[in-house]
Amino acid sequence: MTDTLNKLPVIIAGPIVRHVSHDTFTLWLCAKQAINCSLTFFNEQSEPQCQYSFDSSTDIMGAIAASESVANQARTEVLHYQVGEHCHLYTLIVKQADLFNENQTIYYDLNISVNAVDEAEHEGQWLSESLSDLTYPNNLNNRPCFSFVYKKQLRNVLHGSCRKAHFSGQDALKQVDELISQSLLPSSTQKKAQQAVLSRPDILLLTGDQVYIDDVAGPMICAIKQTVELLGLYHENFEGSNVSDSKALHASDKCYYLREDLLPSTEANEDLSKSFFKAKRKPIFTSVNAANHLIALNEMVALYLLSWSSRLWPHIQMDSNAVSAEFKDRYEKEQLAIEEFASTLPAIERGLAHIPVYMIFDDHDVTDDWNLTRAWEEQAYGNPFSKRIVGNALLAYYLFQGTGNPKTTWQDIQAMAADTFNNNKVNNQDQFIDTLFEHDQWQYRLDTFPPVQVLDTRTQRWRSESNKNKPSGLMDWESLCDLQQDVIGEEAVIMVSAAPVYGVKFIEAIQRVFITFGGALVVDAENWMAHRGTASVMLNIFRHVRTPPHFIILSGDVHYSFVYDVSLKFRRNSPNITQFTCSGIHNQFPETLIRWFERLNRWFYGHRSPLNWLTKRRNMTIREREAEHTKRDIVNASSIGLLELDEKGHEHACKLILSDGQVVRFNK
Repeated sequence: MTDTLNKLPVIIAGPIVRHVSHDTFTLWLCAKQAINCSLTFFNEQSEPQCQYSFDSSTDIMGAIAASESVANQARTEVLHYQVGEHCHLYTLIVKQADLFNENQTIYYDLNISVNAVDEAEHEGQWLSESLSDLTYPNNLNNRPCFSFVYKKQLRNVLHGSCRKAHFSGQDALKQVDELISQSLLPSSTQKKAQQAVLSRPDILLLTGDQVYIDDVAGPMICAIKQTVELLGLYHENFEGSNVSDSKALHASDKCYYLREDLLPSTEANEDLSKSFFKAKRKPIFTSVNAANHLIALNEMVALYLLSWSSRLWPHIQMDSNAVSAEFKDRYEKEQLAIEEFASTLPAIERGLAHIPVYMIFDDHDVTDDWNLTRAWEEQAYGNPFSKRIVGNALLAYYLFQGTGNPKTTWQDIQAMAADTFNNNKVNNQDQFIDTLFEHDQWQYRLDTFPPVQVLDTRTQRWRSESNKNKPSGLMDWESLCDLQQDVIGEEAVIMVSAAPVYGVKFIEAIQRVFITFGGALVVDAENWMAHRGTASVMLNIFRHVRTPPHFIILSGDVHYSFVYDVSLKFRRNSPNITQFTCSGIHNQFPETLIRWFERLNRWFYGHRSPLNWLTKRRNMTIREREAEHTKRDIVNASSIGLLELDEKGHEHACKLILSDGQVVRFNK
């Protein structure tokens, strides 16, 4: 084990650029031991422009270390969470007025020094040298370096959702690296060089299901167990479970493909076992495989690391003998998909080091059907074991996704985190989970042009009072009112919603039938129109006279992609509403099924259909855009969405970059 650790680089995941604005820069990474580091920005002549130091060696694990320089009025913060003996998570933040100039390539590098017990601090090393594969050729006068472009005015926005590791097919997230690489090709003239800067993707919005906590392949469980052991990820005790702790979980004969059997078999938990853990057939979407649902926090930490970094995979040994004979065929088939997934990680991690990446959760980041109905919440949070599982997933989201997003009000979380990740273990885990459940500021805003409103559609639900089995609204009345105040008066706005506001109506109609008979959980009735109150308020926002005249909705969730143009009937000055749904990055819908749904939707709910008068959209006209070179409105392929904007912040084009590099444009 020691030999394997020595072969790992000090930085085992990252760097990932998380937030860039005129006065803030945020970087995320994971190290195998405690580090001190300095961040340096360079100009195009390879000359250092400014340097910022981060020293967490004397800081309490999990607290914020901050230092200020009077000379440049800069402030640095480091969020340092030790989640294992050899696993330190760092979020590095620089705050300084006028930190970056617009439309300028910013070059950066980290000098890493390691603290060793009873030894002097090791000499620092540039991250670009130790991880040279993460830099682009001929970058910064042949000096290896990382880079990004700060753009206040957005012109090229990438977005996507739903990245399932064991989906059989190529991972479209690698196309981010390809797009950046193309923009960095040598230019013969200054004008061409400036055009390259403008053509480089501005930001990447990951709009949900960055990992699938509830749907994990057997070989990934094998890799997770080895990662937990290799990095010494902290174990935890369980209450209300048939296994006493996470060590017993990994030793259990239920660890592979039988995890739904680990719930307590008491009468009080019978409904919970069926609705929360039991894999169930879904007539509209594919089966949800909860047989390998992750349970412990250390498993979820390992999944994130294995999903974002290639550096652990060379030390993972796959062995189908780990599972019983009845699951061997399934394991070996999944192993092929996992090996292909791991092979694309070098390109993916390089791309994430060179573009600001913003994230928000959807259900699979935590668990399928998360907070879908009031009944689900009562059952899931009323049992200590299932509450711990949901809480662990939200805690993992905070560590790997939430800390890098622009802060709103996080003092409650950070204060508790300082006590939780301390003394080489996880302390007061349930109390910290309660703090996370009470937190109501996961949403955020990017002060770009146009501004980007990223919505929390999971934790601020509008619960049904008439029937606890009816779907909850994706946002409650207070959250929607706050949203309206944020967007009123803007010329244009981009709104990120995990689920489409305007879905494929025929599918929503089928979901409505199941909802009527209490089957919301069966069909994942996750749409804005499923709850009368939420639907009415959201549609009223679009009808408000001061709603931005140019409104763009970016969404995912559904595992297929489409673009809708929406306008208001009976209004002379209707806002131009464009919804661009892109899903999934590494997932897709069953092809035969989606073809039928697409045809039936055209027949029953085309924009001229009188059936639209029976829907909540009766005062709106919705037109589907046809994908270029096809006769289809829906593209069913793994892809990344590219939203192109003009100088006024209006939508210019909606394109898909497929996993094989093919570009598909939706025709207006």
